[in-house]
Amino acid sequence: MLPTPESIETVDSAITSRRAVRAFLPTQVPREVVERILEVASRAPSGTNVQPWKVYVLAGDAKVALSRKILEAFNDPDALSRHRQEFENHPNEWASPYIDRRRKVGLDMYGILGIKKGESERMHAQHGRNYKFFDAPVGLLFTIDRIMSQPSSWLDYGTFLQNVMVAARARGLHTCPQGAFQRFHRIILDHIDAPPGEALLCGMAMGYEDTSAPVNSLATERAPITQFAKFIDFPNQ
Repeated sequence: MLPTPESIETVDSAITSRRAVRAFLPTQVPREVVERILEVASRAPSGTNVQPWKVYVLAGDAKVALSRKILEAFNDPDALSRHRQEFENHPNEWASPYIDRRRKVGLDMYGILGIKKGESERMHAQHGRNYKFFDAPVGLLFTIDRIMSQPSSWLDYGTFLQNVMVAARARGLHTCPQGAFQRFHRIILDHIDAPPGEALLCGMAMGYEDTSAPVNSLATERAPITQFAKFIDFPNQ
C-alpha cells in the first residue's frame, strides 16, 4: 500500500494522541471492538514469531470483584506488606534525566489534582484508583509464560502493548497502561485462573475518556530528537 498524506496523518495521529488517561466514562465498549483491537495488535513483531503475549479481558462483575479484592489488600497495611512485585519495574538507583522526568510527571499530576506534598491519605486514595482501572469499563491483564521471561520477550511484548494502545486510539478509545497491578500478582492470577506457569506483566484500562476530569488535562513532555537520536554518516538534504 502506497502512503498518502491522509493515511500518514491517520497513523501519526493515533500514535501522538495516545496518552495515559486516568478517568473514564461508564460507556461500554463492545466485545467485538476489543477483539478487533487485540487481533490487529497481534501483528506486532516478535523474534522468531514466538508471540509471548497472553491477555485476560475483564468487564462487569468480574472486573468489579477483582478491584474489590485488590483494594482490600491495598487499604490494609498488614495485608499490603505481604504483597511484593515479582519483577523489578524500576532501577535500583535513579540518575538524571530519568529521575527528573519521573518527578515532574508526578508533581504535575498531583498539582492538577490539588494534592499537596505530605497528604499521604489523598495520595494513597489516588494510587488506589489504579485498581479500579480508573473506572474504565474494560480492564486488560497481560501475562507471560515464566519460561519466556528474557529481554527479547520483553521487547516483543512492548511492541504488542503499543499496538493495543494505538489500535484503541484509532477507534476513539483511550487507555492507561498500569504497572501498579504487578504488586498484587498473586491475587490477580488466582482471580483470572491463570495457569501456574504464567506471570503477570501489567494491566491496562480501556474506554472512553472523561474529558471533564481535571486529571486528564495532564500533558507529558517529550524530549526533542536531538537529545536521543544520533545520525551517523547520514546524507544532508
